[in-house]
Amino acid sequence: MPNAYFRFYEELNDFLPPERRKVRFAVSFENSPGIKDVVESLGVPHTEIDVILVNHLSSNFTYQLKDNDDVAVYPVFESFDVSPLVRLRAHPLRRPMAFIGDVHLGRLSRMLRILGFDTLYRNDYQDKEIVAIAKQEERIILTRDRGILKHNAVTHGYCVRSTDWHEQTREVINRFDLSRSINPFTICAACNGRVAPVDKAAVIDLLEEKTRRFYDEFSRCEACGKIYWKGSHFAKLRGLIKELIGEADRGFGN
Repeated sequence: MPNAYFRFYEELNDFLPPERRKVRFAVSFENSPGIKDVVESLGVPHTEIDVILVNHLSSNFTYQLKDNDDVAVYPVFESFDVSPLVRLRAHPLRRPMAFIGDVHLGRLSRMLRILGFDTLYRNDYQDKEIVAIAKQEERIILTRDRGILKHNAVTHGYCVRSTDWHEQTREVINRFDLSRSINPFTICAACNGRVAPVDKAAVIDLLEEKTRRFYDEFSRCEACGKIYWKGSHFAKLRGLIKELIGEADRGFGN
């Protein structure tokens, strides 16, 4: 039976069993399978891959394996000059980036909204819905289920490694280089609508007595109508953001 020899680099090793991480290993196959199918059968979603070298030559996902092929697989944003190579990832999606989270990432999705990133989430999304919405609206899929990322229709996605939402937030910020794009409290944490300043007089009848008495600056979601103000919850969230991103109090207001 023919064999090909694979080596995965950097964070792609997260998807492999320990004995296959950061080493060259043999994979047996029949006929001439497409390299995309083989890579995903090893557990690595195609959305995580940026460059494949076969026998030191740049290749694409349609390449069919041959006996004794030597395959090197590199992740997105691997730190070397890939300009002469075949980039397997489509061009970056629109800026600012927009996301859609799977059913396991509710707290992460809420935190991304608080940081100012357009993030769709429902706890009853089906995989097919996520894939369809991501394609139609040019959204990046965030998921803990690597199976979603193996759909042929998926072009942009990230398999979140951690189960802790604090670490998940850091992962996404680092993976997509979002630290300079953070614009907190501009998107509704509840519904993902846009949040804009509103005159106190326009919402005063909707406020509780203590809120009317002690606060004068308000914002409101243009979609669901939720009202926001800089109460004690605001200070806690501002502290959490500073802790998560490890940056100075940039753009958080007073």
